[in-house]
Amino acid sequence: MAKFTFNMPDIGEGIAEAEIVQWHKQVGDTVNEDEEFVDMMTDKATVPMESPVTGKILEIAGGEGDMVSIGSMLVVIEVEGEVPDDVAEESQADAEAAPAPAPKAEPVEERIEVETSDASDANDALAADPDPAPQPEPRPAPEPSAQTKVLATPAVRKRAKELGVDLAQVKPAEDGRIRHGDLDQFLSYNAGYGAAAQPRADEEKKVIGMRRRIAENMAASKRNIPHFSYVEEVDVTDLEVLRAQLNSNRGEKPKLTILPLLITAICKTLPDFPMINARYDDEAGIVTRHGSVNMGMAAQTDAGLMVPVIRNAQAQNLWQLANEIARLAEAARTGTAKSEEMQGGTLTVTSLGPLGGVATTPVINRPEVAIIGPNRIIERPMYVTGADGVERIEKRKLMNISISCDHRVVDGWDAASFVQALKRLLETPALILVD
Repeated sequence: MAKFTFNMPDIGEGIAEAEIVQWHKQVGDTVNEDEEFVDMMTDKATVPMESPVTGKILEIAGGEGDMVSIGSMLVVIEVEGEVPDDVAEESQADAEAAPAPAPKAEPVEERIEVETSDASDANDALAADPDPAPQPEPRPAPEPSAQTKVLATPAVRKRAKELGVDLAQVKPAEDGRIRHGDLDQFLSYNAGYGAAAQPRADEEKKVIGMRRRIAENMAASKRNIPHFSYVEEVDVTDLEVLRAQLNSNRGEKPKLTILPLLITAICKTLPDFPMINARYDDEAGIVTRHGSVNMGMAAQTDAGLMVPVIRNAQAQNLWQLANEIARLAEAARTGTAKSEEMQGGTLTVTSLGPLGGVATTPVINRPEVAIIGPNRIIERPMYVTGADGVERIEKRKLMNISISCDHRVVDGWDAASFVQALKRLLETPALILVD
């Protein structure tokens, strides 16, 4: 017998450690060669670890939610005979591996050095939690009955116990005995008192995996970025007509949602607003304005919010974007998205889909400097000036577009001008299809 130590490998993302998400094997279990025995989470994706040997697990690095450094012991396995030389050498190399430096975004258009200063108290206030919702005043318990001894039949006592009612609070009949009718009268007068009013047991749940990553990333974004948001109303009546026409003749192509049209319009608008499609390196004080649009697409999954990236969105047509959106959303939901599909975004679009909402103030996906949120489409009457110059009331489809920006990089005027340019394009949708 020999002991083989499997060390946490460097999986090529420049990370220093990874989080244990789920063990598929425990101490005492047998693991086969090439069998997955644990899922490890990096900043970008969940990566399954496979055993290079067959044997019995003697030791594991920790429990779910614990962090394991690159090169540290992840699991010890007892194997029959000797450990193959190539496997042993690879394990030793992992143990000696040092974390690679974090990858830097390659500039495509230009790099702008930014002079930074200490954050002001006003910026710190942006990261503070909103005031908690007011809590209802506690309902005072009924005054106890003057009766010192409760008289009731076993059936009444059992029913009161099941309802969570203290019989000492119930007014008895003239003979001093509590009957079902007295209990009913008490429940009717004290609506909400009883079993439904009893507090539920507290539940503690460890914040691990994707939920912890989301918490850390959102906190870092609000802590480091002075956010501001801008919202504008867009008339998408003609855009919806165009979308319906495209879908009616799509053949085998995927059905278009509004998202591919919106992304195409954004890509056509960005060249005039390069400060929007950018990433800010806080430590180096450098803003990289990107020529290509790597569009992050916020997708809700059972594990939490994930942001897969559509590469070179500006080079894809509507149908290609629709295919890519569907593919990446499915990969995110099933946990099969590759690590390279979860990083490198230059701008993010986030949509609540059918939930919509009237307006949103989305949190920026750091180190990006902006995030765009389309909201729910609402039909309502509005004044419209026709080709004859006559103003009339028509039923129109309206949608608010929200944008949050990093005020260190994007000025309010720039954000508003960008959204207004995007609005003009969406309200003249034929221009979206023009190269």
